[in-house]
Amino acid sequence: MTSVPPNPLASGFHPDPSVVRVGDDYYLANSTFEYLPGIPVQHSRDLVTWEHVGHVVERDGQLDITDVPTLGGAWAPTIRHHDGRFWIAVTDAMGRGTLVFTADSPAGPWSDGVLVEGMDGIDPDLAWDEDGTCYLTYSALRLSGMGHDGIEQFRVDPLTGQMLEEPRPLWSGTGLMFPEGPHLYQHDGWWYLFIAEGGTERGHSVSVARSTRPDGPFEGCPANPLLTAAGTDRPVQNTGHGDLVQAPDGSWYLVLLGMRVRGGTRSFSPMGRETFCTPVTWKDGWPQIAPVVLSEPGPAVVWEDDFDATVSDPAWLAVRRLPGDVADLTSRPGHLVLHADGSDLGDLRPVFLGIRQAHMRSRFSAVVDASAGTGGIAMRIDELHHVGIELSGRTVVAHAQVSTFGETWSAQVPQGPVTLWLATDPIEPGGDFLESMSSDHLTLGYDGPDGPVTLARVDGRYFTAETTASFAGRVVGLYATDGTLAVDRVRYDGTDA
Repeated sequence: MTSVPPNPLASGFHPDPSVVRVGDDYYLANSTFEYLPGIPVQHSRDLVTWEHVGHVVERDGQLDITDVPTLGGAWAPTIRHHDGRFWIAVTDAMGRGTLVFTADSPAGPWSDGVLVEGMDGIDPDLAWDEDGTCYLTYSALRLSGMGHDGIEQFRVDPLTGQMLEEPRPLWSGTGLMFPEGPHLYQHDGWWYLFIAEGGTERGHSVSVARSTRPDGPFEGCPANPLLTAAGTDRPVQNTGHGDLVQAPDGSWYLVLLGMRVRGGTRSFSPMGRETFCTPVTWKDGWPQIAPVVLSEPGPAVVWEDDFDATVSDPAWLAVRRLPGDVADLTSRPGHLVLHADGSDLGDLRPVFLGIRQAHMRSRFSAVVDASAGTGGIAMRIDELHHVGIELSGRTVVAHAQVSTFGETWSAQVPQGPVTLWLATDPIEPGGDFLESMSSDHLTLGYDGPDGPVTLARVDGRYFTAETTASFAGRVVGLYATDGTLAVDRVRYDGTDA
């Protein structure tokens, strides 16, 4: 490695990372829950610079998330390469169940996915021994009753999904709650089992066991848990759910999730669960995992879409349906047209098209023509937590929804297209004591004849993972609730400085 991987490795809504190295190439996959396209795949040659190359879920029917409740959908994919083929095992929670997808290229297309019938659990991992036997190791969380039986395993035919034996208990950590996210590897004569435990909140941690066989018995490392940020003042908390990878120079890294915390008591994480990376060394046959270090802020980022293409940018996400079901790029050339269908941001399938908020300080703006409808821009966490600013004729309305409580603010603007914007700004220490307990401000506004006009300012703590209990992160974008909305262009500006 010539450069240390940056942290975060993948910023914004990128939870439950899994990584695989194939030759000199690395591929990274993440959970997407109720958003489509599902399970993004990114490529790197150095673990530093990453490029999005595709999604696993790009067609109807690959996942069954049309009506899954919030927190359901694509959970914790594991990406692997074996016998010249790429594999992804994933839980379609409250949908199809445990699935195995295959592809000749990580860019896709990926298969429709085979169902592993009979498995009752989440977070599947695939590993092959020297004889080609495939082992599926998973967290035995029973979603039907939320009971938990630790980490289990069975031999599987990954091409058909057929279980080749009854599940057996494997190893369930140190006794902390929710042992999950298992990954099994063979290294230097041992089989190592990495798991997350302690819950995906502040107690999240990584523990390791080893065995001479892939099916055990496993002995835990005496130093477990090998990684946790619990009780520390580290800026990255909730560190866990790690996947091990080796660099070409022989060094090792753990790619894992974490959360950048804000506020006087460090209680809120505006970005939700992101992907991080940390070095791993080996001593006396056991891994040693370094604490996650937050990198210095990188350069500011600008992303724009003027909708001149006939295919939507792969950065766009839709809720429980594909972006192509929402985005009309042909009826008004050079514009995105959204056709309302009677839904709003409180529904399971809103007419909404968004991108991940990926920086602490950000601004998303759009030039909106609402002469034939109502809509605008919004930041969404889930059906009960969203903020937005919309245009209808000459009326601009800002709104915030926090669980069952809502607030609106309105103003009149001249006729014609209007630039709407939504900005996030971190609250810096040293100001008002009570205000400093929060994470950031969300500011909703528009460009008037005399310049920018702020219509509302909202406390960002109510739109963080800790408050909403959502597994996803902030997604900011466009929506329509009545008639048609035409958008000329959008721009996202982001920086952590």
